[in-house]
Amino acid sequence: MKAMGAVPAGFVAAPNGALEIERHPVGYWVEKAGGTPLFLYDVERIERQVAAFRAAMPERLALHYAVKANPFGPLLDRMAGLVDGFDLASRGEIARVAHHDLPKSLAGPGKSLPDHEAALRAGVVVHVESEGEAQRLCDIATHVGIRPKVAVRVNPPFLLKGAGMKMGGLASAFGVDSERVPNLVAWLIDQQVDFRGYHVYAGSQSLSEDAIVAAQKATLDLVVDITQKTGEMPAEVNLGGGFGIPYYAGETPLSLRVIGEGLGQVLKGLPEEFADTKLIVELGRWLVGEAGVYLTRILDIKKSGGQTFAVTDGGLQHMLAATGNFGQFLRRNYPIVNATRFAEEASVSMNVVGRLCTPLDLLGDQVMMPADTQVGDDIAIFCAGAYGLTASPHDFLSQPKALEMLAQSSG
Repeated sequence: MKAMGAVPAGFVAAPNGALEIERHPVGYWVEKAGGTPLFLYDVERIERQVAAFRAAMPERLALHYAVKANPFGPLLDRMAGLVDGFDLASRGEIARVAHHDLPKSLAGPGKSLPDHEAALRAGVVVHVESEGEAQRLCDIATHVGIRPKVAVRVNPPFLLKGAGMKMGGLASAFGVDSERVPNLVAWLIDQQVDFRGYHVYAGSQSLSEDAIVAAQKATLDLVVDITQKTGEMPAEVNLGGGFGIPYYAGETPLSLRVIGEGLGQVLKGLPEEFADTKLIVELGRWLVGEAGVYLTRILDIKKSGGQTFAVTDGGLQHMLAATGNFGQFLRRNYPIVNATRFAEEASVSMNVVGRLCTPLDLLGDQVMMPADTQVGDDIAIFCAGAYGLTASPHDFLSQPKALEMLAQSSG
């Protein structure tokens, strides 16, 4: 047996002993969706996350959803009624939310001319990541006759401590090194752009409240310093996000109260001239990650070398991160259970695998399952709401693509 992460709080068993989601056993949702593999997204859980953020954070913080975390169309439509804006990473994402009248921004290195043109025509704020990109954006803006909305993505001289993915404090493809930002801002002002401000993202997937607050304070200190050097007040500052969720054994959820109180103290120290600057926190994984459950059905159970293998109809082609092949240094188990027999004691060690022709297709490494686990049971992998299907090679071996569905009790 190997350790696995804890099932997120709030998941319970239905009267028939199966995992319950939105007051129905998972079998109900599988039948409604048309089978497995299935990504099921709990709408009420997302709504509770947003409400918790609003209750704990300083009122002046705007909440943007990072679409890259999960761009499923029906999910985006629900998010549009919950958040204050969308943060985007491609013209494809611009198209996905074009029908929503919310503030939008576009970030990421290597934006193409079509990306820039799409952002210009959609009124999206472009976060430029180099002097060369700024020049190209201004050139195409002149060509199409649209004044660009521009912010500068800053590569900060600090990182988010404990982050699963560090985005600052080092040489990077992301953003402009902070010491070069004042000259770039001066150039942009000369081009008569609509200068919006700054985007500073120091890291992601942090489970340390103190580290998150410290990074936000360092971000605002940096913005104040840059502003003093440029003389240009930013209309908005994207503080990044970095809020993590627990995936693995020994990890614990963040305390929003601690973060909110800490950020409140940080904002009290912000100079008065920033009173009208819009402050944005962008979150993706933290908003939707724990709301997603990946369901995959057991096709075969076999013995080999003294171990038991439960072979499912899913795999890494849908849920790459759960197999440890999405940048993890060590392979560790996501929370994984027999969803059909959720109420039963897990007493037998099994390897849960997909049906791909590679030993990398390991969804659960010697995890505990009920002794009577059998063909036809559904396996549930939790924390599957972010960086799931779209972050996986779903065309690998031409297996069927996973289904996606919102779990809504009213529907």
